[in-house]
Amino acid sequence: MMTAQEIHALRQDLVQQVTLMAQPLTLHATWGLFSPREIDDGTRLLLDLLPPPAAGHRCIDLGCGYGPIGLALAKAQPAAEVILLDKDFVACDYARANAARNRLNNVTVSLSNGLEAVRDQKAHLIVSNVPAKVGKELWSIMLFDAWRMLEPGGELWFVSINGLRDYFKRTFKEQFGHYDKVKQGRDYTVHRAVRGAD
Repeated sequence: MMTAQEIHALRQDLVQQVTLMAQPLTLHATWGLFSPREIDDGTRLLLDLLPPPAAGHRCIDLGCGYGPIGLALAKAQPAAEVILLDKDFVACDYARANAARNRLNNVTVSLSNGLEAVRDQKAHLIVSNVPAKVGKELWSIMLFDAWRMLEPGGELWFVSINGLRDYFKRTFKEQFGHYDKVKQGRDYTVHRAVRGAD
């Protein structure tokens, strides 16, 4: 059995000093959130390949967790608007606190089931480290909503475990009419699609 002191230690924030998209960030997380002790390999692969957003663009980090992807985008381009979404209120609380901690004033964090909280908005970029266990039904909703929300020329970037590679190749083609496998690593694949003109 753990002691009260050991439990107290487990309640303390896990703190990372990281560099993402060439930007230094201080990130706090807690047990129960995805990859709280370090940035996972999928997120790193995505951010190594993703170009910084353009000034004035609206970007959405779908399933933001404690915020590494969205906050890296926001710091890389202070003139972009970055919206972080997650269905977990603890993740949203930490993402919001991390935005303030890093003095990022171009960030909004919202509790949302998929893209539901921003369905009436348009975006130039939607990114996600896709949760592997939510199921194909939610992925289908996410892809449809992403296609509908993106401006013409807007981009969708997903990183997923390699076991979902063929599924996303097929469903990106079905929803967007094309598919770009940006890179396949040992464990993760980065997928990209662009919204065509109506």
